[in-house]
Amino acid sequence: MRYVQSVGGIPHKRQERDLMSELSEEHRPRKSAVQVDSSMSKTLHHGLEILELLTSYPHGLSVTDIADGVGVHRTVAHRLIRTLEAHHLCRKDSFKRVTLGAGLVTLAEPVEQDLRTLARPILQELAEATEATAHLVVRESDTEVRALMVVEPRSAKVHVAFHPGQVDPIDRGSAGLSILASLPPVSGEREEVTAARARGYAVTVGEVIPSVLGISAVIPGRRRDAISSLGISVFDSEDQAALGAEVMAAAKTLGSMLR
Repeated sequence: MRYVQSVGGIPHKRQERDLMSELSEEHRPRKSAVQVDSSMSKTLHHGLEILELLTSYPHGLSVTDIADGVGVHRTVAHRLIRTLEAHHLCRKDSFKRVTLGAGLVTLAEPVEQDLRTLARPILQELAEATEATAHLVVRESDTEVRALMVVEPRSAKVHVAFHPGQVDPIDRGSAGLSILASLPPVSGEREEVTAARARGYAVTVGEVIPSVLGISAVIPGRRRDAISSLGISVFDSEDQAALGAEVMAAAKTLGSMLR
């Protein structure tokens, strides 16, 4: 996703207003595929469309951009945003840009809890089989990933300094690169992203933790806005292909359980 930047990395008003219009149709967020009928609330539908729209713009959008993106009058968009703000589902920054709010984390917690419950035995088995730290990582935004769960092998003598809640750039480390590899190719992407798309898993060394080898595969079958990866971190390995196969098998197993 391309963002228009000005001094200090903050879009000025004209740039912000033109941000959506400058995006090609290919990169514009898709309108909701849900068709509203007489048994549904159109107001609630538009509110949910706003949240879906904001997931594509982590740097935020103006009220006018949101109104245009959802297809409602600016006054209607303003009322919807105020309601979402009251429930902490979105917020306005000092530049009047609207972004997703922390209340969504609370709503997502039960879903992530289910994911952790299903993932734990798979991660434990992977950690034991590879004698490596196993981890489950979710995409936090277009630019970041967050570690949701970390499991050490029971026999571990040395622990990798990787912990749940840790946030890293999506373009650094095997977890983020495996997630990028699950998306359509983009111009200028890293060679490892292209390679991971072909082989089925990403490999990096020392990008998140010095001297640590990371191998991760995306969990298949998840929605684009809920992409996550499963992987391992180890200090050394003589057979990356064998470890990659273990990681892909574990990711496939978890993916089949989530469908």
